Formats: sequence, structure tokens, C-alpha cells
Amino acid sequence: MKKNIHFTVALLFTGIVFFSCNNSNNSSNTSQEKTSSASNNNIPDFKGDSAYSYVEKQVAFGPRIPNTDAHEKCAEWMASKLKSFTPNVEVQETVVTGYDGSKLKCKNIIATFFPENKNRIAIFSHWDTRPWADEDTAKNFHSKAFDGANDGPSGVGVILEIARLLKDTKPGIGVTLVLLDVEDYGVSGDENSYCLGTQYWANHFDKSSGIPQYGILLDMVGAPNSRFMFESVSVRYARPVLEKVWKEASILGYKNYFIPSETGGITDDHVFINNITQIPTIDIIDYDAMRTGGFGYYWHTHFDDMKVVDRGVLKAVGQTLVDVIFKENKL
Repeated sequence: MKKNIHFTVALLFTGIVFFSCNNSNNSSNTSQEKTSSASNNNIPDFKGDSAYSYVEKQVAFGPRIPNTDAHEKCAEWMASKLKSFTPNVEVQETVVTGYDGSKLKCKNIIATFFPENKNRIAIFSHWDTRPWADEDTAKNFHSKAFDGANDGPSGVGVILEIARLLKDTKPGIGVTLVLLDVEDYGVSGDENSYCLGTQYWANHFDKSSGIPQYGILLDMVGAPNSRFMFESVSVRYARPVLEKVWKEASILGYKNYFIPSETGGITDDHVFINNITQIPTIDIIDYDAMRTGGFGYYWHTHFDDMKVVDRGVLKAVGQTLVDVIFKENKL
């Protein structure tokens, strides 16, 4: 994620906050595994432990920084894992140019479930790691790589567990899962220097499997005491989707995480998805503009390791999405 700044985005509005900042609130009330949907209309039970193991596996490769061995090996593992759940997996490879002129290998990984069903939704998460811990309070750590466990892998862990469930249980809609690359190689003050893999994906979007009714972006969805708010860009483009998802979370007993109050806007992958593809897409992200710094204390620091990933929060997010998928009716 990115710095707190204000800027103007084409087709948007001024005053959007540019990604996450520090927060000192780290008390945990996230261990509960709330209402199970396993017995509710054949809705599968999302396993927080399984999602956690997928997060742990990504982190074990080391920081997934573009052009590194860890980045390459993690991409291979994620593609292989998705292929074990569906044969319809594409690795979209390209080279993008970073803000500093660096040529960065980029791999977006796209898994399509039930391609015959044109009535579908899409779920997104980025999987790369920011190369620098530039928000660390210890300035000598700013140039050093960090694990990046919640920032990226938590959303991927949720998506991989959803993919595992879709392998064995068919909902009434198609589902496209997209793991986006080179999201976090950017510089404050230049919003277009972030989300490079997303910009490439959106500009080369393959409509052959149908255009999703809507999209859901996951970003930093595993930290204890997460606060998922009505983020302003999501409200602007996809308020009905926000209301649908947050209502389902409340039904399941997760309203302590999913808080239906508006907060400031952020530039994340969903901005480019909305603007370029016109797929109405929301962002589920731990962000509250009224909280000191807006974002978690771990953001872009060496504190972003497996200690800030909570199985209960992964369960809350994952089960909410599973229920949305299996109860979906066209908007």
C-alpha cells in the first residue's frame, strides 16, 4: 500500500488518501470462528487454518519482490496450487516499468471456475511485496526487505482457500480469481506508479469468459482488530456490492470487523479496475480514516510478519465471501 497524500485521479475526485499508514492498536479479539455456513444450503465451510497455511507458505519463500528468486518461486507455487483446483489457469506474463525506470517481471495469475457460466464475479488480491520498509520507525531498516505477511499474502490465502472449496462444490455462478503482481513498487506522489500489474491486466482484460457483474478486492485482510469500512472509492462505484457483502458479514456475526460506515478513499487496485474495465469493484481493506494513521502499525515495516495474521479474521473474510458467492443472485 501507499503513503497518505491527496491528489486528483482521472474519473475520480480529489482528496483520496493514498494507501496505508501506521497504527498502534494491536490488541486481539479475533480468535473466534463465528457462524458456520456448512449446514446452510450446502454452503461450504471456509477453514481459517487452511487460509493461514497458504499465507505461511508464501511468506516462507521470502519477500516476493519482482525480479527475485522468491518472487519467481512463489509465482510457480501459486499457479501450481490453483491448477490443482481448476484446469483453467492463465499466467499472464509481461515486463512493466517502475517509477525509477526499472524493468520488472510481472506475473498476474488468473483462475477461472465454471467458464461456461457467463454470470460471474471476480475476486482480486495482489501477491507481491514492497521492496522497502520505508514506514519503519527505525530508519536504518527503511532500505531492507520485510516479510509482508498481511500486505498481500492474507488476501491470497483467502482466495486459495476459496479456490479449494470451489473445486468440490459448485455455486450457481462463475468465479474468476485474479492474483495481481507489482502492486507495491511505487513512490509517494505518483498514484500511477502503483498497481502496475493491475493496470496491465485491466488493459488486456479477456472478456471471453464473461464480464463479471462485480469485483471484490482483498488487501490486508488478516490483522487482529481489522476494521473493514465503506471505503469512498468503493462507495462511488459499487455501493450495492458493499451493502451486499457487509450485510452477509453481519448475518454471519462478523459485524465487529465489517463496519458499514464511510471512511476516506484510497488508491488501490480497485481504482484501476473500476476506471479501465468498468467492472464495479469494492475494496475490503483494513482502513479507517478516523484511526491514527488510518492503517495498521505494521504497514511497510518489519512488523508485517506472521504475528499479525489472525486465523479468525481470515475466517471472517473468507466465510463472508463464500456465503456471498453461494447465495448470489444477479444485482
